[in-house]
Order: sequence, then structure tokens, then C-alpha cells
Amino acid sequence: MNFAEIAQARQSCRSYDEARAVEAEKLEAILESARLAPSACNGQPYHITVCRGQAAKDVAALTVGMGGMNKFAAQAPILLVISEMPYVATAAFGAKHKHNDYRSMDIGLAAAHICFEATAQGLGTCMLGWFDDEKVRNICGLKYPVRLIITLGYPNDKPRGKKRKALEELVSYVE
Repeated sequence: MNFAEIAQARQSCRSYDEARAVEAEKLEAILESARLAPSACNGQPYHITVCRGQAAKDVAALTVGMGGMNKFAAQAPILLVISEMPYVATAAFGAKHKHNDYRSMDIGLAAAHICFEATAQGLGTCMLGWFDDEKVRNICGLKYPVRLIITLGYPNDKPRGKKRKALEELVSYVE
């Protein structure tokens, strides 16, 4: 697949094949793609905790809310917990003086790399922002805040059409 095909095929998966494990080499390729993601001053201010087995089930239970939102997470064999780490000095200086949250951007880029590589590997993902930070940190033994959880596994979902704004609404040109 080329990148345009990957971007078109990627969707938030909400149904996983619970009986099918993610192969180690596919997981490694996904984690490597996150490692290669760009970040401010190459600081990579995040840590990825791979949760499998009971840890994945325990973390998944902490993403469910508002009458069942995210209950599909329990089907995913792997949950990737992305926590925010301190800035490197140069990125911290830039963030302070330019009033930009580079860590959130860096985590977003790493998460996008994860989702796109997973799609290329035939896997599904869903980024979750609803979770109990303190309890997830306790399960994973993390000191720093959790910013994002990504479910990962073989999808049962059928491809859906994309609902996006028109390009004209998103882009303007200035010369």
C-alpha cells in the first residue's frame, strides 16, 4: 500500500477478533514506526507501554464510560498506553517562549505513525482519550500522565466510508 491507500483504509476499529493474536514482528514494526516519528528537538517526550493479557483487560475496563462508550476495547488483544514524559531542555525552552504544547503534537505524530503502520500491517486501531488516568498509571507502573490509549488487533469491522470536510473548507492559499 502507498500512503494514500493507507490513509484511505485506516479507520477507528470498534470490533476486534479476540481469538487472533498480533504477531510479534507486526507489533515491533508498529513500535518502530512510532520511534521514527518526528518530534520537537527529537525529544520524543512520550513512553509507550504495551499491555497484553490481563493488563490489557484491566486497562480496557478503565476506558469504558457514559453508558458503554469504548466497551469494544476489551476485545483488543493489545492496548498501547502512551504517557507524557518531560521535555528535553531545548523543546522546553521553545514551548515556554512560543506558548506551544510540543508534547501533545509529538504524541499525536507518534500515534498517527502507530495507526498508519498498523493499517499497513492489516491491523485495526482506535485512539481513546476517555480513561481513568490514575488507575491506568497504577496498572502500568507509570509516573507521568497518560495522554492516549490505542487499541490494537485484527479488525472485525467492515470498511466504512470517510466523512470528512471538503478540502476547500480545510485549505486556503496565500501568495
